[in-house]
Amino acid sequence: MMNHTEMINKTEIWVKEQLFDEKSGHDWYHIKRVTNQAIVLANKEQADLFIVTMASLLHDIADDKLIENEEKALNSIKEWLDSIQVTPEEQALIFDIIQSISFKAGNGQLLRTIEAKVVQDADRLDAIGAIGIARAFTYSGQKGQAMYDPTIAVRDNMTLEEYRNGKSSAVHHFYEKLFKLKDLMNTESAKEEAEKRHLFMEEFLEQFYREWEGV
Repeated sequence: MMNHTEMINKTEIWVKEQLFDEKSGHDWYHIKRVTNQAIVLANKEQADLFIVTMASLLHDIADDKLIENEEKALNSIKEWLDSIQVTPEEQALIFDIIQSISFKAGNGQLLRTIEAKVVQDADRLDAIGAIGIARAFTYSGQKGQAMYDPTIAVRDNMTLEEYRNGKSSAVHHFYEKLFKLKDLMNTESAKEEAEKRHLFMEEFLEQFYREWEGV
């Protein structure tokens, strides 16, 4: 029977193989940053480190932005967890997290555990601040969207299909998602960090608009 450290180490290798060459900003380095951030938050919030770490590592494997068949991807996670002998009880907690924390899952969804709140906060922190800005432009470029198009209106109350495939730009993404994340953090630890990263994004856009207008 593997211990938790061995399970985590093997899962890191497995996830890295799946996502290393991903080009939309949801690559292995995103996973590693989220995992590291989640561990920091878990220690502050006294959450279960094994559940938090495993869910962080696996949280994008079945993301609909990255895969065509979500059910197939979830089954691959189940097969992996079975292969390294993660218990059914631990698997239930991990799956609850990875299926409930995404932005598309709904901002009002009640997260049942502190572990889910920690992983969601860590994932959302990686979407804001300096890294968040870089990822927004990377994702828009990968989707064929403009850096900025002032003729497009900022979208609100979108369906998932509109959010994923409607016309937008990297700058619009700040208003459609990134600026909303500060107020959606669950834990006090994440709220403190989110305030700093939110301010950085506001300052970035102020500079961006000045340069856009050539003033």
